Amino acid sequence: MKKVAILQSNYIPWKGYFDLIAAVDEFILYDDMQYTKNDWRNRNQIKTPKGVEWLTVPVGQDIDRRIRDVQLHDARWQLKHWKTLEANYAKAPYFKTIAEWLKPLYLEQTHSHLSILNHRLLQAICTYLGIATRISHSWDFRLGEGKSERLVDLCKQAGATDYVSGPAARDYLDESLFREQGISVHWFDYSGYPAYPQQWGEFVHGVTVLDLLFNCGPTTAEYMRFVNR
Repeated sequence: MKKVAILQSNYIPWKGYFDLIAAVDEFILYDDMQYTKNDWRNRNQIKTPKGVEWLTVPVGQDIDRRIRDVQLHDARWQLKHWKTLEANYAKAPYFKTIAEWLKPLYLEQTHSHLSILNHRLLQAICTYLGIATRISHSWDFRLGEGKSERLVDLCKQAGATDYVSGPAARDYLDESLFREQGISVHWFDYSGYPAYPQQWGEFVHGVTVLDLLFNCGPTTAEYMRFVNR
């Protein structure tokens, strides 16, 4: 039995993204898909004294490209993002602990492409959380045609017996194509997360996982699903 999930890479995504990674044996970053503007690929939200604010990686205006082809030409955003995180989370209980491995990714490395940046951050966070799921890229495989057909083909090449999908795909996913290939489809449930100690006013679930890490550190898993896997 092998569980696989396939999803576009996101920039420092929320905790649910990592629970989906932890729920499978292989997580395929689907960055051969069309880049979408004003989406989660290159931005996410943090808590601040003024409320929820966006952290956005500048990628230019061209939307006619795949996610994997999005280049990062100007690295000045890296220092800006780190200073923003530091300004809003420096007083969080575990900021210094998380900064030991996170800060170098912002200040000591350069990232040529959005996909590379996202993968590095995802892998670093998974390592801290103890999530051992293999993270691969869609370009490691042969890609076919058709929305659902391509996902089925990726699952077959990865040796999947089970495909785990986020609930948003219910609108388009053709489950019969998976069944024909002997692959079971499971829908991941993002509901029911407990609140955790959080700075700056009313609690918000949908912010970057860094908010949870800075505030909870080694107890982060207690507020996620994979701890009970």
